[in-house]
Order: sequence, then C-alpha cells, then structure tokens
Amino acid sequence: MLQQRWRDLTFLHWPVDPDVVAPLLPAGTEPDLFGGSTWVGLVPFRVTGLPLPFLETNVRLYAVDGRGRRGVVFRSLEASRLLPVLAARATLRLPYTWARMSLQVRGPERTYRTARRWPGPVGAGSTVRVRVGERLEPDPLADFLTARWQLFATWYAGRSVCVPVAHEPWTLHAAEVLDLADDLVRTAGLVVDGPPHVLWSPGVRARIGRPVRL
Repeated sequence: MLQQRWRDLTFLHWPVDPDVVAPLLPAGTEPDLFGGSTWVGLVPFRVTGLPLPFLETNVRLYAVDGRGRRGVVFRSLEASRLLPVLAARATLRLPYTWARMSLQVRGPERTYRTARRWPGPVGAGSTVRVRVGERLEPDPLADFLTARWQLFATWYAGRSVCVPVAHEPWTLHAAEVLDLADDLVRTAGLVVDGPPHVLWSPGVRARIGRPVRL
C-alpha cells in the first residue's frame, strides 16, 4: 500500500509495568514482554522516498496478538508536514500530530527537536542529542525492540487491525545520550525513570501493507 525509507533513527527505550500498558493497547492484544517488563520507545527519524519527505518522532509500545504476532502500537506520531498527518489520520487512523521539527547532523552527533503544533497539547515535544558509536551485533533485547513486522491499531467502531510492515534487517549501532528533554512520553500517558536504552540505525526501506482485522 505504501513504500517509505526510514533514515537516521535513534531508538530510546525504557522498561514499564505491563499492567500500566495493557489498557492502552487495541482489543485482542496484550503487552509483549522481555525479562518480565514491556517497553516504551521514543523514536525520532527522517522519512524519505515520498513526494514530501518529513521528520517524525513516535512514542510506541509493544504488543502481541492471539496468533503470536509481535507488533508496534503507536501512542503518538509527530510529523513535520501537515499533509502526511492528515492523510495518515484519515486512512490509517493513526494518532499523527503536526509538529515543528528539526534534525542537525554534526559528524557522529544527531540532534532532534520537536514541538507539537496541532492538535494539542501545543508545545509538547522533545530534544534528543546522541553520539553514534560502533556497529553492534544483534542481541535479544535489540531484536525485541526493533524487529517488528506489523503494527496494531484501533479503527472505526473500535475494531482492531493488524498492518503488515516489511523491511530488511536493521543495521544497529551503539549510541550515547548527550542531552535529553522529553515530555512526549508523559503526554502519551506513561511515566519512565532512569537512563534509556539507546540504539541508532542508518535506516531501512519499508513496505507497509493493507490492514486486516484481528
């Protein structure tokens, strides 16, 4: 249904209580667990391969359905262009918001900034500055947090759907947080503590399929 390229992704993750996450997931899914916890992610990146490239920052949870499919559930998705926001809200029923965003690249450093414009709360946003390190070999936690081949969402009349997503395996690098100021995770209804688990990737080409009912 749609093809994109996701570039310059930074993955920041925190463990959270599955009992807190469960009410936030679409019907027919439950929190996906690693080491007894589920995780919330804050992921800023660039979207290209479209007539209108844009920046995005999403807050995401991880779920599994009754068939054992492991997927992403988006709590919010900030985007720097209004047209993709309107299109995604109308067609995929995803909680996209329009934001003022920037990405600054200086050698191994990446600085992502976002501030929400519409709908509210206006000004909710984040600043993420990281230094990219060496390439990593895959490990079980990195695989859990990034190897997701579908997303789950709630559509019209409360129906839950699964949207397949295909892409090549991630190339992942270690990354160090140099600056982090975020209220998007809190705005999405979650509270996190401590330093995040951090990864960076140069990106993948992604193909997004048609939604099917759970």
